[in-house]
Amino acid sequence: MQGQATDIQIHAKEILRTREQLNQILARHTGQKIEKVTQDTERDYFLTSDAAKEYGLIDGIILTPIKPADKEKEKEKEKEKEKVAATP
Repeated sequence: MQGQATDIQIHAKEILRTREQLNQILARHTGQKIEKVTQDTERDYFLTSDAAKEYGLIDGIILTPIKPADKEKEKEKEKEKEKVAATP
């Protein structure tokens, strides 16, 4: 039984060491303080694309251009919204 506990302890220490290294890399590349990165990586931390850019995780946001057929559909939707809004 002692062997298993020792193995678990070794793995736990390695996980903590790896997490610290990752946090240091993230802090260095994002420009965030290590304390903030450590806090933010303790649990799941979901960001919008804008928030990820502000945080320093990404350089930019690529927007997919709308296809001509999609533009026509969007115009039709807008006209319908205007009709509904104009109806008393």
